[in-house]
Amino acid sequence: MASSSCYSNSPCAACKFLRRKCLPDCVFAPYFPPEEPQKFANVHKIFGASNVSKLLNEVLPHQREDAVNSLAYEAEARLKDPVYGCVGAISVLQRQVVRLQKELDATNADLIRYACNDFQANSNNNNSEYGRSSRNYGYGGGGGGGGAGTSSFDQNSGLYYYSSSSQWTSDGYGDNDMGEGRM
Repeated sequence: MASSSCYSNSPCAACKFLRRKCLPDCVFAPYFPPEEPQKFANVHKIFGASNVSKLLNEVLPHQREDAVNSLAYEAEARLKDPVYGCVGAISVLQRQVVRLQKELDATNADLIRYACNDFQANSNNNNSEYGRSSRNYGYGGGGGGGGAGTSSFDQNSGLYYYSSSSQWTSDGYGDNDMGEGRM
């Protein structure tokens, strides 16, 4: 919990901002210490001291610190972006997660393609000693001719799976349900 400044002769940031005496039972004191005056100023500007006081009195005591931290975060975000507030920041982060997930999927597809090509090259080298080709067994990661297939990597088990029922697209990232290359 934050410091309780009413007991140390210095008024809390809220009482100092509102220019009133900080009483021992001040609801703001534990959450708005005098060292953080801008925190209360932002919250007051967006929500108003009266509304914050009502909210803190309605919230259970063990949840008040989280409520104040949420109010302070939203107030700061609202001052930076008056239209969207913290929702704007959340949207930016969600788009970044989607972009990074697509990049990760593309990188995993590249890794699988290279792993299949290495497997095919090693298989061709081993089978050429015996006069066989890996195409006879349906292996391959998109090499010319028949026998091309797809592989997938299961992140939970760490295993690669090979399927000869579908083929790699021309960009090497595999088909999805929409017929597009990359997701």
